[in-house]
Amino acid sequence: MRRALGALLALAVSQAQATVGYFQLGYGIKAKGMAGVGIAFPQDALAPATNPAGVAKLGNSIQVGLERFYAERGSEIVGNTYPLNGGLNGDRDASDPPAFWVPEAGATWAATETVSLGFALFGNGGQTRYAQSPLKALEGSSEPAGMNFRQGIAAPTLAWRVNERHAVGLALNIVVQEFEAKGFEYFDDPLFTTQPGRVTNNGTDRSWGVGPRIGWLGQVTQTVALGATWQPKVHMTRFDRYEGLLAQHGTFDVPESYGVGVAWQVTPELTLAADLVRIEFGGVSSLGASSSCFMRADRCRLGADNGPGSGWRDTSVLKVGAAWRASAEWVLRAGIGLLRQPIPPQETLLNVFAPAVSERHLAFGASYAFAPGWELSAAYTHAYYNVVHGQDSIPPGDPPGGIGAGEANIRMRQRAFGASITKTF
Repeated sequence: MRRALGALLALAVSQAQATVGYFQLGYGIKAKGMAGVGIAFPQDALAPATNPAGVAKLGNSIQVGLERFYAERGSEIVGNTYPLNGGLNGDRDASDPPAFWVPEAGATWAATETVSLGFALFGNGGQTRYAQSPLKALEGSSEPAGMNFRQGIAAPTLAWRVNERHAVGLALNIVVQEFEAKGFEYFDDPLFTTQPGRVTNNGTDRSWGVGPRIGWLGQVTQTVALGATWQPKVHMTRFDRYEGLLAQHGTFDVPESYGVGVAWQVTPELTLAADLVRIEFGGVSSLGASSSCFMRADRCRLGADNGPGSGWRDTSVLKVGAAWRASAEWVLRAGIGLLRQPIPPQETLLNVFAPAVSERHLAFGASYAFAPGWELSAAYTHAYYNVVHGQDSIPPGDPPGGIGAGEANIRMRQRAFGASITKTF
């Protein structure tokens, strides 16, 4: 059973990429057409990924979707003074491969007048792969180099309509994560890690966890709906093969997140909606712990309880969107998403392998009811180019303990096109 579930969740993430740290901007093709808006405006069977209470408004449906995700990512190291093998300076591309398929699926069922059930399958993650490694000048470093992190979630959901205006929901997120690192041989040494042999090139490792997401959806006036959702931190089993690389001996939990939303039905044809979401990256050591002590005189070692992480800060995401029913068959959508990317300028060195710096997003979408009970939806999302220039990101120091001074600059641009088909009963 566990092996079958692992295969199912691995399919959900395929090679998923993301635009909010390692999370997607939204879930479900209809929501993606509005830049991910969905807390107070559920539209399809992927609602459990955003607000489980939304299942109470969706009736009976089955949905499958597929998205093609394109990511351009890379880094540049400048001013480096490492004295061996030509140093670390150079501009390098990490977009190999440049595109991924990201599937999703969901179903909803109104079991009684007050109880609805749902199921959603979706994923998050990110990958970098440098054919020419930024670490190549360091002794023993191999190519290609990079990291691959994948997260798949299966979310069986129960929603209860408290009365005509209010509903609450609970999704049980069953999470599987996969992680692989390559090209970090230089740091596979007791000088840098607590666990030599558990740093790099150990294949794909897997971790598991289970945690809830709860939500509320309320029709507070005839035309205005409000929603709220919360997911506490999900504690995951450790990545044992990489306990010498990731902080706290391979721990990589799912961060806490919460949000509120509003939807205003301006006219029977036009709805405006907005979400504000907070993600607590800093509460997960492998993500939030600073790398500032790494390779300094007071060195902290990889894998330790106080070991370095990616240095990501907590972030808030604002999403605003509109849906317009242009005819009985057509619904048109658009939206924008804005956030402060999670990587501070002084933390760019380790993040050359995780350059999650997208901030501004523009989305468009549409649905077409092509037959009774059948609907085809499509969405396009564009994450604009963004670069973070390092500030004191590479501490000075020569071998064996340092890699010289300089700055690491990281960049990313992404776009995605997806489609889904929905059958309602």
